[in-house]
Amino acid sequence: QVIKCKAAVLWEANKPFSTEEVEVAPPKEHEVRIKIMATGICRSDDHVITGALVMPFPIILGHEAAGIVESVGQRVTSIKPGDKVIPLFVPQCGECRSCLNTKGNLCSKTDLGTSAGLMPDGTTRFTCKGKAIYHFLGTSTFTEYTVVHESAVAKIDSAAPLEKVCLIGCGFSTGYGAALQTAKVEPGSTCAVFGLGGVGLSVIIGCKVAGASRIIAVDINSDKFAKAKELGATDCINPTDFNKPIHEVLTEMTGQGVDYSFEVIGRTDTMTAALACCQYNYGVSVVVGVPPAAQKITFDPMLLFTGRSWKGSIFGGWKSKDAVPKLVADYMKKKFVLDPLITHTLPWTKINEGFDLLRTGK
Repeated sequence: QVIKCKAAVLWEANKPFSTEEVEVAPPKEHEVRIKIMATGICRSDDHVITGALVMPFPIILGHEAAGIVESVGQRVTSIKPGDKVIPLFVPQCGECRSCLNTKGNLCSKTDLGTSAGLMPDGTTRFTCKGKAIYHFLGTSTFTEYTVVHESAVAKIDSAAPLEKVCLIGCGFSTGYGAALQTAKVEPGSTCAVFGLGGVGLSVIIGCKVAGASRIIAVDINSDKFAKAKELGATDCINPTDFNKPIHEVLTEMTGQGVDYSFEVIGRTDTMTAALACCQYNYGVSVVVGVPPAAQKITFDPMLLFTGRSWKGSIFGGWKSKDAVPKLVADYMKKKFVLDPLITHTLPWTKINEGFDLLRTGK
């Protein structure tokens, strides 16, 4: 059965979302149709609106969500209607080279980097006013119902509160894993986190859980400092308070630079600053923020020659289908908190207001 429901459609770049009635086709073989119960707003969605992340239009954005399975297509064995699930923008097919490698997590079935905006079979499940609507990262959660491939959905604890664990679909896992999985922060180490949005705060939670002795939070919006401290930051600094480059400030604060630094904004200038502020020989700097399209980075290669490591991290380095149910279980066991990461809860008709809150740093 085709489902008619409401969705937030983005018809073109730099325009507000428009609430429309869309038709959602039934799931095909190896696909799952989900009723979305809660979805987070992420900067990556906004990057599509501004053109910093290039995607085809019209599109249904959203990739951080939780819901309940409405129906499944043929040959779906791992999931059944009624299951609580989290859609995965980084799928886990279990067959490609990244999935088969213990160090890899970026499944080749992801739409990230290809920008096709279609299901794996090259078609879409959404239509609106007779037009085909593109999918976003194989998830598209700004809709009452969506269809995802079986490799892009994780079944979770039936007792989990969906309006909280939806954050495990992107923001929380991305930051927390950047500290624990990608950087592998050790007890007693010093860390610097550039950018204190939801993902940056999740990096702080990860550094704290890993036992870091000093966590320096860096943001040009000092309103973010109270929450950063609540979650484990030991120092908070605002680059605009200094008349010297921020990497010099951090190096002076720590003696030789930090053991681990994280760029959680998506700006090339802060990426090089984060690299320069980590210890010259064994420091590790992790790029977590989505880099803007068409921008290149220039830096002194001596920064790397002396031994620093520069790493990228996508979805926190987690193998998604394996890790998400475990992360939800850890949340249920109170290994980490999610409530402080939720600043507002809006009815979904106010999605444009939600994006205004994101853009104003609220």
